[in-house]
Amino acid sequence: MTEASSDSNDSFHVFDTTLRDGAQREGINLTVADKLNIARYLDEFGVGFIEGGWPGANPRDTEFFARAAAELDLQHAQLVAFGATRRAGGSAADDPQLAALVNSGAPVITLVAKSHDRHVELALRTTLDENLAMVRDSVSYLRSQGRRVFIDCEHFFDGYKANRDYALAVVRAAHEAGADVVVLCDTNGGMLPAGVHEIVADVLATTGARLGIHAQDDTGCAVANSLAAVDAGATHVQCTANGYGERVGNANLFPVVGALEIKYGMKVLPEGRLAEMTRISHAIAEVVNLAPSTHQPYVGVSAFAHKAGLHASAIKVDPDLYQHIDPERVGNTMRMLVSDMAGRASVELKGKELGYDLSADRDLVGRVVAKVKEQENLGYTYEAADASFELLLRDEVRGGRERFFTLESWRTISEQQAGNGNGGGESAGNEATVKLWAKGERRIATGEGNGPVDALDRALRAALEGIYPQLAKMELVDYKVRILEGQHGTGSKTRVLIESTDGTTTWSTVGVADNVIAASWRALEDAYTYGLIRAGLDPQE
Repeated sequence: MTEASSDSNDSFHVFDTTLRDGAQREGINLTVADKLNIARYLDEFGVGFIEGGWPGANPRDTEFFARAAAELDLQHAQLVAFGATRRAGGSAADDPQLAALVNSGAPVITLVAKSHDRHVELALRTTLDENLAMVRDSVSYLRSQGRRVFIDCEHFFDGYKANRDYALAVVRAAHEAGADVVVLCDTNGGMLPAGVHEIVADVLATTGARLGIHAQDDTGCAVANSLAAVDAGATHVQCTANGYGERVGNANLFPVVGALEIKYGMKVLPEGRLAEMTRISHAIAEVVNLAPSTHQPYVGVSAFAHKAGLHASAIKVDPDLYQHIDPERVGNTMRMLVSDMAGRASVELKGKELGYDLSADRDLVGRVVAKVKEQENLGYTYEAADASFELLLRDEVRGGRERFFTLESWRTISEQQAGNGNGGGESAGNEATVKLWAKGERRIATGEGNGPVDALDRALRAALEGIYPQLAKMELVDYKVRILEGQHGTGSKTRVLIESTDGTTTWSTVGVADNVIAASWRALEDAYTYGLIRAGLDPQE
């Protein structure tokens, strides 16, 4: 493990705790390999500090620090080990938890300390004076071991409200013992920005300590609270990637950094790193195996997506009229959504995004707008199915539907068999047959699958791969079904969205019909057609 370069900016700290606090989110279970990968992404993004976990208290975290020493080559960040102050009535020099922190090899240690008087007496079951001694002794000991020390004052804001003098005494004890930063933690996440600003300003003026902020998002204000603390003089912000964390999460690293860099004009990242924000956010989401939030500020795929025709008309003149920044600054892109709200400007801009200049053909644009509205009235949605919209647009541009194959018929069979009577349960078989024409050949193929739609997909692939070997790279990766509102319950229409990939990019297609299998066929047909066009084939050849 290599420490960050000596030219790292120490006047303001971006401190990431995804590997510890973020990992407490329900649904996240990180392996050591996952933690190492996330640490690399965070270092690449340019954060100053990466809190890796609690060595000595958690075997996985102990292993992480051991492997980090050999496997991480950090260019920007310093690795931080997390732990607690010494035990009540003990000695810092003899405390096994503090020894584990030193043995982790991390150059920076974060210690959690109680700053709420009731927590001291009820949770630690010690006296207020002993708690102050625990803070002083622990910080002094770690400093004597050559470690930089940050103190997390747990439940600080609630403690300040209950007993201001004691909360301030904890800050003073840490600061005077040599802690570089005293972090004020809104552990329960109940604060609002005005209150954070008032308290941080008071603590700074009263103690003179360097202050940080750790905000939970229980009121939906973690980012705003973090910025309010910075406004009041805090120079250290603790965040997690994508806002991961216990309950509803922590202050989200990416909106905090985006605001500091773009809105405040502060250089808190190395040069050029801000443009990597979207990529890093999505990469970390993949590692933790959670779908990226589509509506996340700055980095969500919908962050710069425009649907209303009024917006599109303005954006056609100047994108800044309905965007607070140029999305490329954070590595994102502007997207135009085509829906029943679309007007001419929406279609023109979407066409331009897809590589079609429609500005000179008002009749074509009018036909596309009318077709979109007609299809969406039937239940289609093109804002979530760009590939199907592009095929619709190509059809209008070329004057007819482009086909790599012509369907003769398809059929699916689902067979349900009772168990053997000995607790065997039930078994099911699903089979599909597809008959079609492609390049003058009549093809008949059968497929079996896990459900009728999977069987249909396999049959279609079997029928076409001999003619179009490019399909070997294509696979279906997501499948969504929605029953649309209708008059007769089970007679309602069904909409299917399919996401496909060729290993390089993904695309989405839509189908609508009276039943799920027919709707799935229409989405599959678009998915295969678009995939072959992406592979460079021309249906007319």
